[in-house]
Amino acid sequence: MYIAITFLIAVLALLLVFWGGRVLVGGNWLLGFIRGSVGLILLGGALLIVLVAADVYSYRNLAEEHSVGTLSFRKLDEQHYEAKFADEDGVAQTFELRGDQWQLDARLLKWKGPLARWGIHPAYRLDRVSGRYLTLQDERTLERTVHQLNGSNYGVDVWESLRGISKRMSLVDAVYGSATFLPMEDGAVYEVRISHSGLLARPLNQQATSALEEWR
Repeated sequence: MYIAITFLIAVLALLLVFWGGRVLVGGNWLLGFIRGSVGLILLGGALLIVLVAADVYSYRNLAEEHSVGTLSFRKLDEQHYEAKFADEDGVAQTFELRGDQWQLDARLLKWKGPLARWGIHPAYRLDRVSGRYLTLQDERTLERTVHQLNGSNYGVDVWESLRGISKRMSLVDAVYGSATFLPMEDGAVYEVRISHSGLLARPLNQQATSALEEWR
């Protein structure tokens, strides 16, 4: 679905490039300044649309609840862990987290109104993983860690732009979906799943299950 949307956006960009080129190379230069200005605006619009398409392509279709990956931990020191996140495609990222608990965030685009009725599914992109300390004193005084899993690498952030205006729009909601803070423990492995309501994490081994039972 979102590959098709990206393709349509790219076609629109190509049309703007074509129109912009025709304006710039038009034979009647009596109106050269106007032609040049309009042509550059069209080419600039085409570039912006290409960047929007690239950002939209980084989102995944969310038709139904499914697993987005696993997160495992290795203790390095007190309140200091190496975390390894392996996504649903098997691509792994490793980073260090400090604290007692972890949380994974995702960006969600939820379509409303006619777009939802036409069957366009929500989209998501995993955003960041962070650590948190149990005590307020530690939160205020000790090092805090947040790691980006995916980002908008082309200077255009569609989700952030929509988030600012989505409350006034009837077509889309740009919201965060976050898994509940869960305990970090040496050897613990968690599965992270996503649904239309957000992220859900569950323990996959005894270390994670025991840590969760002690925390609760």
